[in-house]
Amino acid sequence: MKRVFFQSLLMIYFLVSSFINTQTLNREEIDDKYKWNLEDLYASVDDWQQHKAKIEGQIDEIQKYKGKLGDNANNLLITFDTVYGILKEYYRFSSYAGKLRDQDLGNSENESLAQQASNLGTKISEAASFIDPEILEIDQEKIKQFFKEQPKLAQYKMAIDDVQRLREHTLSEKEEKILASFGLTNGTPSSVYGMFTNAEMPRAEVKLSNGETVVLNSAAYSQYRTTENREDRSKIFKEFFSNYGKFQKTIGVNLAGHVKGDYVYAKNRNYLSSLESALNNYNIPTTVYTNLITEINKGLPTLHRFLNLKKKMLGYDTLHYYDLYTSMVEKAEMKFSVEEGEEVILNALPVLGDEYIEVLREAFSNQWIDYYPNVGKRSGAYSSGSAYDVHPYILMNWTNDFNSLSTLAHELGHTMHSYLSNKNQDFPNANYSIFVAEIASTLNENLLMDYLVANAESDKEKLFLLGSYLETLRTTLFRQVSFAEFEWEIHKKAENGEPLNGEVMSKLYYDIVKKYYGHDEGVCVVDPYIAYEWAFIPHFYYNYYVYQYSTSIIYSTALAEKITNAQLQLIEGELGVANNTAVDDYFKILTGGNSEYPIDLIRKAGVDPTAPEPFVLAMNRMNKVMDQIEEILNK
Repeated sequence: MKRVFFQSLLMIYFLVSSFINTQTLNREEIDDKYKWNLEDLYASVDDWQQHKAKIEGQIDEIQKYKGKLGDNANNLLITFDTVYGILKEYYRFSSYAGKLRDQDLGNSENESLAQQASNLGTKISEAASFIDPEILEIDQEKIKQFFKEQPKLAQYKMAIDDVQRLREHTLSEKEEKILASFGLTNGTPSSVYGMFTNAEMPRAEVKLSNGETVVLNSAAYSQYRTTENREDRSKIFKEFFSNYGKFQKTIGVNLAGHVKGDYVYAKNRNYLSSLESALNNYNIPTTVYTNLITEINKGLPTLHRFLNLKKKMLGYDTLHYYDLYTSMVEKAEMKFSVEEGEEVILNALPVLGDEYIEVLREAFSNQWIDYYPNVGKRSGAYSSGSAYDVHPYILMNWTNDFNSLSTLAHELGHTMHSYLSNKNQDFPNANYSIFVAEIASTLNENLLMDYLVANAESDKEKLFLLGSYLETLRTTLFRQVSFAEFEWEIHKKAENGEPLNGEVMSKLYYDIVKKYYGHDEGVCVVDPYIAYEWAFIPHFYYNYYVYQYSTSIIYSTALAEKITNAQLQLIEGELGVANNTAVDDYFKILTGGNSEYPIDLIRKAGVDPTAPEPFVLAMNRMNKVMDQIEEILNK
């Protein structure tokens, strides 16, 4: 139950994208129609406080049958009804507090409400902590009998089965307590890394061609790596990563400690590897991970084609790694007011059906979205669909540009996923996993891109859109998988008892990057100091997380290709059906929530994550985009 609680809680603040809030309007200066209406959650803070008291008064009921869950089906049902009933109320309660806080991070009263919500969540989690161990003590045949005796238990089948399937990886109560005690130190390598690289690590300085001297912290590197002056870019990359190279031994031994800790945890829970342990949280087979790396390696010729195209468009004889963040196309000034952006999205997504469009119209007209930046408002964007009985909400920081439009389409994908899952699933099965979450958002981005390209006002605008899309595919499809491959390799070294230190990591990382970017084939020169880039990536402390960026965009791209191809066949009369069945299949993800494991939902949607097809479709799409660019260039 503790895992279910925190898994669901992720939906409260879901998927923050990053761009900087640079505007300084006060919130009261913004028209109400551009603000979310939190009264749909609570009429006032007083009502929220009354609800808090009600929830607090119910917490003791969770433990009414503690120690007796295995006695009969009714004890189990009542306990689950109680805890999920409280959780449903709590998610609404916490959602309101978090949104008030995010409107103005400097408001201490709203911060206090968020803290109260967090504290209450801890109390609920603690009260429910006995449930999982007790369910594990119940024999599987007895659980099956409970389901027969009490049909109302069916809505909790996924939650109960999820605990039961982890039986072989769950230790005795005494052993679990010992393992849990190490939770106090598990995050130490990540904390050490963050403290050192953000606060104490000496920074290199570089003097640019305009005479400016830049201290190369992470923010400055991200800002200046796109500078137009190529000599400056070369200096920035060399100095920035060479500086990390000076500390590869320290950072290496720290990361090795984290990796070995992953394996100790996995081994003590009877897993064969850290990879199996990490993926088993959502019942994802390790073949999904290994297939991702295998298929993306097969697709490297597509990446190399892109890099050669970029080299040609930049007019370089030789492409270097430090050129990768330089735009291959001239930026087009694409401006969108909120209303114009809403209209573009409505025009881009009708293939997803009338209901989808009608709900979007409702979101636009009924204040589901907080659009504009204001003083103190949280930067970035997110979609929050945790309040089960209320519509989802979106936080934006609209700046009238293409990035704002794309971000809104992205977050609306999450919103529709939450809306349709909440509508079609009972509360215990409504919250979907992170593994499928980015499919809905990136599929919207794919459809938006197709619409914008088809309706571009000029070749310059079309090139900007296509070039931007290719850069996204390069970083999400290939760069993230190179990270995933490196992470897998260092874990395997630890598990095989092989030496693992900074020097080993640098060589391993350098070899992987050279392979991906075609260094030995003369596609892109990967300078020696890039060997230290791994030391700059914090995601390696997240334990097999980054691969999901890639799988999501691959599956969503494959689904988008199926949907658009089927729609073209419908228009041309090649399909003897009235509806786009590819859309119907895709909706099995949007409406499925957590009613099945994510891998099964994706298969039902028409994509097999362990097969080559989705990767072939993704590569085909990337090549079609390059075909379009070359067609324009050939004019």
